[in-house]
Amino acid sequence: MDVSSLDIVLLCLAALIAGGVDAIAGGGGLITLPMLLATGLPPHVALGTNKGQSVFGAFAALVRFSRAGLVSGKLAWVTFPLGLAGAFAGARLVLWVKPEVLKPLVLVLLIAVAAFLAFRRGPPPGERPEPPLSRMRVLGGVVALVIGAYDGFFGPGTGTFLIVAFSTLLGHGLMRASADAKVVNFASNIASVALFAWKGVVLWKVALPMAVAQFTGAWIGAHLTVKGGDKLVRKVVLVVVAALVLKLGSDLLSR
Repeated sequence: MDVSSLDIVLLCLAALIAGGVDAIAGGGGLITLPMLLATGLPPHVALGTNKGQSVFGAFAALVRFSRAGLVSGKLAWVTFPLGLAGAFAGARLVLWVKPEVLKPLVLVLLIAVAAFLAFRRGPPPGERPEPPLSRMRVLGGVVALVIGAYDGFFGPGTGTFLIVAFSTLLGHGLMRASADAKVVNFASNIASVALFAWKGVVLWKVALPMAVAQFTGAWIGAHLTVKGGDKLVRKVVLVVVAALVLKLGSDLLSR
């Protein structure tokens, strides 16, 4: 599979932008995956290569959020392994169920997420009391397992669903929810990369240059989140949700 030097440069630029978007609100794959497919790569190679580079962005965002003190270690030791297990289970489920079956359901869920964020009333997350640690771990673990499985199985909107779930169920502000979401994102990406690499469908000569750009973009995006707070995350999440709704809606109409 031949990818030109110009294509790699353009892919790295896309990865830089996607890393920033993904660190703030998820949805970076909306940018990188179509670009990879546009180079003529087979879909399975494009998917594998996309995961091969995006795992570096998830790692960069996780490190930056951790340094800012936004990642809960007491929660992460539960959400990381369950996110990993969920992603492996979801990837295996693909063998029995077609991902296309999920598209209408995901479209409805994304519209619900957008409405929830746009019209939510009452005390904002982060100003409500958090549940006890034991309950937080149970709720966080369930979220990590279920959405991790969704990421391994299908994927679009994973980061956004994680942010809304952590915000709603655990009372986290959107900034902290974005940080804790990266724990699960990183875990599910590791699981996906391991599976794709094992199947030999990661084009590393493309994935590694993109990974450098993705890492840089994610670090910048996480830094902007730390500085911009919940307002920035909310705005970017709404934009990402709108883009996902348009993409999935277009895919359904074109079938």
